[in-house]
Amino acid sequence: MRRGPVAAAGGVAVVGAVVLAVGFWPGGDGDGSDGAAPSGGRSAAAPSTSPTKSYALSKAPATIPAVREHTAARGPGWRPDEGKGRVVIGDGDSGLADEAKLLAGELKLKYGGESDPREGDVQLTLSDGDEGKDKDKGGDESYTLTVKGERVRIAAPAEAGVFYGTRTLKQAVSGGRTAPEGVVRDRPAKPQRGFMIDIARKHYDLKWLEDRVRDLGDLKYNQLGLHFSDDQAFRIESESHPEIVSSDHLTKDQVRGLVKLAASRHITVVPEIDSPGHLGAVTRRHPSLQLRDSRGKVTRGAVDISKPAAAKIVDDLLKEYADLFPGAYWHLGADEYLALTVKNPEASYPQLAAAARERYGADGRVQDLATGWLNDRADTVRPFDKKLKAWNDGFFRGGKTQAADDLEVAYWTGKEIGAREPDAYLKAGRKLVNYNDEYLYYVLGQPQTFRYPTGQRIYESWTPLVVRGTKPVSERYDDQILGGTFAVWGDLADAQTQEQVAAGIRMPLRATVQKLWDPGKPDLAWKDFVKLADGL
Repeated sequence: MRRGPVAAAGGVAVVGAVVLAVGFWPGGDGDGSDGAAPSGGRSAAAPSTSPTKSYALSKAPATIPAVREHTAARGPGWRPDEGKGRVVIGDGDSGLADEAKLLAGELKLKYGGESDPREGDVQLTLSDGDEGKDKDKGGDESYTLTVKGERVRIAAPAEAGVFYGTRTLKQAVSGGRTAPEGVVRDRPAKPQRGFMIDIARKHYDLKWLEDRVRDLGDLKYNQLGLHFSDDQAFRIESESHPEIVSSDHLTKDQVRGLVKLAASRHITVVPEIDSPGHLGAVTRRHPSLQLRDSRGKVTRGAVDISKPAAAKIVDDLLKEYADLFPGAYWHLGADEYLALTVKNPEASYPQLAAAARERYGADGRVQDLATGWLNDRADTVRPFDKKLKAWNDGFFRGGKTQAADDLEVAYWTGKEIGAREPDAYLKAGRKLVNYNDEYLYYVLGQPQTFRYPTGQRIYESWTPLVVRGTKPVSERYDDQILGGTFAVWGDLADAQTQEQVAAGIRMPLRATVQKLWDPGKPDLAWKDFVKLADGL
């Protein structure tokens, strides 16, 4: 069902703010009637001049992303009252204490623990009953928010859904507004809603990253990608290979704190150590691992995948960080291995060609060796119970071997040599996450053909089905497209300060999550969406 007001029983759906009307029928008892005269007319026995309150049908709360379904009702709605309001949790719902304490602090209410709700309260509870009926559609992230009797009840089948309900309530009452009477039933269209930040080529301080996490949580994002290794720098403390770590970096304790903060907002931190390309920070300290062509020229950022020592150092790092990032996802990279961008890889890199033949037989090619590298790294991480991603240009067609079936395709571009349309991956049955560089890439300095994306363009013309360029794939693949990620890349790191980056991505992030939560045409015009964002 499309978001927006839905008529309550016997009511009429309307679009408009919650409006208080005052009727002057005597004998009124303030019960929320519609202001009509009582049956039988005035009471001759007990005339009264007390007014009767009457409420217009409510409209859906104004939030980003917009709620997907709202059942309108008549009533005063709910506003936080510091004097008497509490946030309480249901009996046996102690796991919701963190969500409740966070909301109580934000709304300046008391935390009441496990307690029966009273007037002015917000109750958080886990429920698999009728209020959890959208679980089949939205899974653990679905929720129901009910405003009735000057109380709020947020119920969901899992903690994540309850948290998203609290985000809706927080936005609904921001700026002194009133949460409208009625019932919100909400759920995301896509299970992966991500933001990736390249902290390798540009250093961002911890506070900046923490601020992004808080913003992402309020917007109902659920993934934060950290690309922390590249040619320019390696940005997280390492015990196994401290020699590769850059001077400006995050300590492991800082990362643990960031991961904990993200988890409190139901955000999974997704690490990426990109290989076998983009490893310049490693090869600077280990020049023997540099890939060289037939003339002895170093290939920028690439390790020589014919050398076992190259695999060992990357596996050391993958194993070291597996526990630091306990979330369910890991990004293996695999893009832009420059040995495969030349006309004849076998002639240009004879050592790679020889290793490919040794492993895969006389017909083995360099692309087989690169695919084997990707599968080997997947084998390293898989025992840590991670779901694995790799960039689309790390998947090669033909050859003797194929990428492992469980690898999700992080589709970012169609510009690489031998590029394949998204359909090629989808027809093969692969799951795909949309990183479309035409809309979702914020590349510092705008090198090559990149331009800073605008929220308006995303809002008005992008959906998760638009995977490459501006053309959508068939709707029959909708279930295979797991979501999307907005990415910031530091190609020209000094082109913007971190404050400028935060300002530049503000509206694109809001537009992106709107389309991941509900890919349909938004109800608000862009200018109204911006106005709403400015008021939240």
